[in-house]
Amino acid sequence: MERKRFEKLVEQSLDLLPEVFRSKLTNVAIIVEDAPPEEPERGSLLLGLFHGVPRTEKSVFYAGPPDHIYLYQKNIEAVCRSDEEIRRQVRATLLHELGHYFGLSESELRDL
Repeated sequence: MERKRFEKLVEQSLDLLPEVFRSKLTNVAIIVEDAPPEEPERGSLLLGLFHGVPRTEKSVFYAGPPDHIYLYQKNIEAVCRSDEEIRRQVRATLLHELGHYFGLSESELRDL
């Protein structure tokens, strides 16, 4: 899939977020890259990554650099068989990483 089309899927997923969450997305960059610099353990592909300080750990006086949410296009495409699956996986991965941004742990996200 072309990068522009993939990025459009990311934008559409953001647009579908309820306003209550979308309005709380501050100082966070969402970045699409081909793949992570290093893959985790063998046999798994990293689809996305949150890098930053969760909102639940920031004070109102926090003035640090922006947080980053990375979506790894080639890895997402590798686990999907169709454009529709890619669309769903982009949304799922973005929601997962936004969960970390909002302070949810990996186990809490799995339980959802």
